[in-house]
Amino acid sequence: MLRICACLLLVSAVPGAAAPTPLQAAIGDPGWLHLSGNVRARIESLDDQVRPGFMANEDLFSLRTVIRAEIGTGPLRLVGEIWDSRSYTVRPGSIAGAGEVNVLEPVQAHAIADLGPVFGASSSLVVTAGRMILNLGSRRLIAADDYRNTTNGYTGLRADVTARPGAQASFIYVLPQMRLPDGFDAVRHNRFALDRESFDTRLWGGIVSLDHAIGPVHADASLFHFVERDAPGRPTRDRDLTTIDARLCVEPAAGRFDAEIEAAWQWGHTRDGLAAALPVQSVAAGFVHADAGYSFAGGWQPRLSAEFDFASGDRRGGRYKRFDTLFGMRRADFSPGGIFAALGRGNMVTPALRLEVAPSRRNDGHLVARALWAASASDAFSTSGVRDPTGRAGGFAGYEFDGRVRHWLVPARLRGEINADLLLRRGLLQRAPNAPAGATTAYLSAALTAFF
Repeated sequence: MLRICACLLLVSAVPGAAAPTPLQAAIGDPGWLHLSGNVRARIESLDDQVRPGFMANEDLFSLRTVIRAEIGTGPLRLVGEIWDSRSYTVRPGSIAGAGEVNVLEPVQAHAIADLGPVFGASSSLVVTAGRMILNLGSRRLIAADDYRNTTNGYTGLRADVTARPGAQASFIYVLPQMRLPDGFDAVRHNRFALDRESFDTRLWGGIVSLDHAIGPVHADASLFHFVERDAPGRPTRDRDLTTIDARLCVEPAAGRFDAEIEAAWQWGHTRDGLAAALPVQSVAAGFVHADAGYSFAGGWQPRLSAEFDFASGDRRGGRYKRFDTLFGMRRADFSPGGIFAALGRGNMVTPALRLEVAPSRRNDGHLVARALWAASASDAFSTSGVRDPTGRAGGFAGYEFDGRVRHWLVPARLRGEINADLLLRRGLLQRAPNAPAGATTAYLSAALTAFF
């Protein structure tokens, strides 16, 4: 792993790589057109893969280019954004798939209409129509993934309402885009295929937010309904899920305590797999996130926090109880996705301690230590795929240590990032019938991102 990080760091020494010419300056900075973009080169290395069915050790080089254009400055604007996501070292047995490759995809192509104060003097209404990315609330249910080499795209309508300063709401009716290509051979060779959307998969709902609901406390509440059905050549789990969510938080600030608590409940029906012969089960599932921290004043701006995450898992008989995080983010709460992606918001109980530091405007980092249990010993642990249907392997899964360091080599232009994770597999992750051999999974990634 060390050799690949050294190779990537050498890329930063290439003449001209540290100071790309901004696109906007290159076109003379016209007021009616704004261009921006970024390119990220990343190497990932994984030793002793925890997810069954894939090669034990893997190195992956990925390149992601994003170009964004916005036309107009008045009440009507047009936005287009192309993502070109490729991976160049995909081998047989690799876990790489549609999460790593999406070639020349117009993820965003929409119009934004600012309709003004239609609900009163201090109100506003902004409507977005077309292809878009979404980040709503805490992003634990609806998010545009950033660590992953590809992102989540949606096609449809969004309305953002401000009733008064500090009181906002967002409503959506969208068709989630199905990322293509999704076959191994097409992914391995970075083949082009336009993502598809259809009414076979729909997502609608909204979130209401209130700043200073009680003193410094921010509050939001949301409801989302997601439905999918089989289409020719595309079997699904036939999910029909309604999720309600509520969150209270006090934002971190130097010299004071902060806290956040979020809880969600989910119901509807689903199959536990893609096979049409599987029975449809009613759903009763939920998750809870809680954290409390303190930010110290000082040059490094350290913040120390205690965290707790619970996401329900399925059990034999009765309702289906595994929580579905829909299109939620992973990295902000847990360890990286990519070829690691062992932890996600499903069948997991995990307390953690987190230390975050920001020594300067150019540097930041964090270190997290957590213990891991399965909420249900008979369900697959989190997103690892490791499962003991009998439950005899127990619920304890081990410990994880997660760290990240970011540094602006050139402020606002070139940033380096290193992620390192150590998963000490115990109990369930060693004794389950499909658990891969090994007691320690190590992940390391190094990336350079140029903004222009």
